[in-house]
Amino acid sequence: MATNENLPPNVIKQLAKELKNLDETPPEGIKVGVNDDDFTTIFADIDGPAGTPYENGVFRMKLILSSDFPYSPPKGYFLTKIFHPNISNAGEICVNTLKKDWNPTLGLRHVLLVIRCLLIEPFPESALNEQAGKMLLEDYEEYARLARLYTGIHAKPKSKPKQGAISESTTALNVDQKNTLAQKGELKNPLANTGAAPTSTATSKGSSGPSNENGAAVGLDAAPPAAFKKEGALKEKKKIDARKKSLKRL
Repeated sequence: MATNENLPPNVIKQLAKELKNLDETPPEGIKVGVNDDDFTTIFADIDGPAGTPYENGVFRMKLILSSDFPYSPPKGYFLTKIFHPNISNAGEICVNTLKKDWNPTLGLRHVLLVIRCLLIEPFPESALNEQAGKMLLEDYEEYARLARLYTGIHAKPKSKPKQGAISESTTALNVDQKNTLAQKGELKNPLANTGAAPTSTATSKGSSGPSNENGAAVGLDAAPPAAFKKEGALKEKKKIDARKKSLKRL
């Protein structure tokens, strides 16, 4: 098992300083996981850059440092499955910074930023995934569709709160509360202070809630309860009967 003992003391000291800096001021879109007992394997979560097929995905990757680091480059692997020209099906990363362009003075921050930039601008000419590289050059729309599909399945897209559902539930709860209050005769008429015709609120069992002169419920967002409708219909019937009697007398 690899441990810090595999690295020279001066390298451990430098890595500890750099990892602390990465933890306190992480690069944009990158979060580094630090294991104080083992600097030879460094994990990082990379946010898919906006405007790319990897947007809203979170990709776990790791850097493996050899015993002669920093004189030899770290090896990079994506642990999250991704459809990308420069990342093999096994997760190996192909980028010049980790190969011919490596320089011992390059730090881990630079390496991680280069890997994230690879998600923004792939290099199909040096593809490890030949299918992705060919598709990127010949049919970008299909390449982007597959990359988004992989992102949605494997990269744990960030979930957003469903505000619409919460709003609907709250509305339904408010309506239920109003209906309950109306049935108990405890709901005040919201038109009382607006100059509308005064209404009465009955408190006895079986009495209606606030109503207008025709017996219809007012001031409720939801449809009036059945008791309101029934009493309103009875009042209307009584008025009609009274009118008929008056007409007969005439």
